[in-house]
Amino acid sequence: MATLDWSQCPAVESIPGRRSGAWVFKDTRMPVAMVFENLEAGSSIEEIIEQFHVTREQIQAVLEFAARSLDAPQAAGFRRGAFSLIKARSRA
Repeated sequence: MATLDWSQCPAVESIPGRRSGAWVFKDTRMPVAMVFENLEAGSSIEEIIEQFHVTREQIQAVLEFAARSLDAPQAAGFRRGAFSLIKARSRA
């Protein structure tokens, strides 16, 4: 799976000592990975918003960043299924 450079996404941050330095939505403790895990498990964006108390704009920013990043040549090895999911959800 391709590794995204989350430091280039203005919607997220990584702070040592907060969630073990995982990338989280700015000013939250919610890991970005939870969005992708929940989408892959079949959750809707609305369900994620309700469950994790993040905004549609935050989720949209992360999905769009991932989709743009995966369009880049270095992401050629990313699983096609996950790529399609991200692209589809970023348009929702």
